[in-house]
Amino acid sequence: MADLDLLTQSLARNVKRRRTERGFTLEALAVRAGVSRGMLIQIEQARTNPSLGTVVKIGDALGVSLATLLDWEQGPTVRVVPAEQAVRLWHTDAGSFSRLLAGAEAPGPLEMWEWRLMPGESSPSDPHPTGTVELVHVTSGELTLTVDGVVYRVPTGASASFESDTPHTYGNEGDGPMEMIMAVSVPPAR
Repeated sequence: MADLDLLTQSLARNVKRRRTERGFTLEALAVRAGVSRGMLIQIEQARTNPSLGTVVKIGDALGVSLATLLDWEQGPTVRVVPAEQAVRLWHTDAGSFSRLLAGAEAPGPLEMWEWRLMPGESSPSDPHPTGTVELVHVTSGELTLTVDGVVYRVPTGASASFESDTPHTYGNEGDGPMEMIMAVSVPPAR
């Protein structure tokens, strides 16, 4: 079975399980996540490969990380994720990508990402739940970070933190690839 098929089935099983555990109807989760009831039905029946943005919204609404939705087991104390098990969730033909390196519930979702953006490319993000914080550390190139319409330049070796409950975009306006490590902390669902 292909990796994408396994991810689709894991997502279907885990969205339904987490929704049921929280006592959410399909309608309630659809409203909380800002996605259609029909989309949730397709996801829970493993009939679609939703966009990364849709999966993030569902995870935020359920108060769980993407790693949890993709069926990564939460280990006892230490969990080592081999490089080949990191999940590439977004990519472009030019070579830009994001990979979910690891995730945990602490007490809300906590995720660590690896990103590469090729010159001239960008990735916009919808606002996350209130209280969500992101940390970025640029390892190569310069990140053009736009948060709520304000542009910030983050060069190689520099780091930035911001509340990501407003629209934000990661961009590369340089001549070479931009690479960064990012951590995202989402507050637990109420």
